[in-house]
Amino acid sequence: MRSFLFVPADSERKLAKASETSADALILDLEDAVLPDRKAEARRIMGDWLRGRGDGRRIWVRVNEPGSLDLLEDLAACVPLRPAGIVLPKIRGPEDIRQLGDFLTMAETIHGAASGSTKIIAVCTETPAAVLRAAELSQAHLPRLAGLMWGGEDLSSALGANDPRAPDGTWRPVYQHARTMCLLTARALDIMAIDTVFVDVRDSDGCRRSALEARGDGFDGKIAIHPDQAVVINAAFTPASEELARARGIVSAFETGQGAVLFEGKMLDIPHLKAARRLLARAGL
Repeated sequence: MRSFLFVPADSERKLAKASETSADALILDLEDAVLPDRKAEARRIMGDWLRGRGDGRRIWVRVNEPGSLDLLEDLAACVPLRPAGIVLPKIRGPEDIRQLGDFLTMAETIHGAASGSTKIIAVCTETPAAVLRAAELSQAHLPRLAGLMWGGEDLSSALGANDPRAPDGTWRPVYQHARTMCLLTARALDIMAIDTVFVDVRDSDGCRRSALEARGDGFDGKIAIHPDQAVVINAAFTPASEELARARGIVSAFETGQGAVLFEGKMLDIPHLKAARRLLARAGL
């Protein structure tokens, strides 16, 4: 999955529009995009919209933070609707993911869903504890965990800091560190690594640059906050025909059985072969 579009779960208009977008996945947001006094209404609107839809496996639901009563009510509302999974914000460590897994097991049993069928994507940089405990998370056994995503706004709030971005739009050092820890932890667990939002929805070129940078760094996809961004992100994360042709050429060059080969005037070894195969696999080839 290349693009994940956040959609406020309490907006019938935005939900209807989101269903027509090219985003690979939709994240129905019950957390930050919904005011506290509209949580119950958001669950009702989400249920009415999602019930009976044929693309439920494209749908994820961002629930409220661990330890909140809203989290339990969110799960009671969404698990019967069979979404692909849950996006869990503001984790502190692997115990929050394990607890959510236990809740999901109970909910799946109650509602007749296959055990383990509801996956989890965790937002792993929104609390200082989560960033500091990334190494612990990277070694945890969490069978439901399908991906990690990161964000700077909540971490900035937790730190009592100002804008997490410098005047030129780049991330300040502490947030760049959090981004790196998200990527490394996801790779250690062999799960999806998802880059954060590009906030200026009017700047398509900036979004494209941000998405290409994320892909170049090793992320698998990126969050969108406007339907138009999903188109840009999908294009950035789709390998060009020239890239695919080169990857095929590298794989073919290694069919001699040698561990190092000369290709396009350069000596390549096994890491280059693995990268070529990964690129082809991402493209479904």
